[in-house]
Amino acid sequence: MEFNHKSVLLEECITGLNIKPDGIYVDGTMGGAGHSKKIVEQLSDKGRLIGIDRDTDALQTAKERLKYYKNVTYVHGNHDDIKEILENLKIDKVDGILLDLGVSSYQIDEKERGFSYMQDGALDMRMDQTQILTAEEVVNTYSEEALSKIIYEYGEERFSRQIAKKICEERKKKQIHTTQELAEIIKKAVPFYDKNAGHPAKRTFQAIRIEVNDEIRPLKDTVKHAIECLKPQGRLCIITFHSLEDRAVKMAYGEALRKM
Repeated sequence: MEFNHKSVLLEECITGLNIKPDGIYVDGTMGGAGHSKKIVEQLSDKGRLIGIDRDTDALQTAKERLKYYKNVTYVHGNHDDIKEILENLKIDKVDGILLDLGVSSYQIDEKERGFSYMQDGALDMRMDQTQILTAEEVVNTYSEEALSKIIYEYGEERFSRQIAKKICEERKKKQIHTTQELAEIIKKAVPFYDKNAGHPAKRTFQAIRIEVNDEIRPLKDTVKHAIECLKPQGRLCIITFHSLEDRAVKMAYGEALRKM
């Protein structure tokens, strides 16, 4: 399947980065290279782009789409490790960093990746296919208490206890292997739902995905480290998609401002 992903807030991010032709920039969530392409187009031969992504499919697509640009360095890694990545590349400080958080449309559309409750696929949800923890392991091995906590905190789901209880009841009968199996279990656990508010499994799937990929816990430190990697007058642009991400980013920004 072709890696298609529409870059969100593309022009706003490029404006926010205030790109210098000879600067060094980091796209910490390279994806299909939508933002990266816009950045590298504004760089001279003296400029440099560091593209980081956990998803090897994304990196392969980015390499193909940016193959005519010789000033791009590709890193299979996690933006949470940005300080270590730059240290390994012998880069002290950069002029700008972009983080486009959350899951890509390609990952959702690729049913084999198991992100979507709308398509039947294996319970996977890994952004990085080399990591061990999968959604199937979370669903089938976490305690009822742990599942309830994750679904409530990461999914902001008010029926978290009922859903966790139902998952544990069903997995005693047989292991839960697919996204459709899980979606149907969640449907049975929720006593009622507003059809205008979306699928009843939406929040639980978000919660499990966040747990599998450890998206929220390190985010505050990630933003802090990104700020520390900037040159004076450097720019950091972050795109968030839900309140948990937004809260962590704002807290990190607030702490950074208080130290200025």
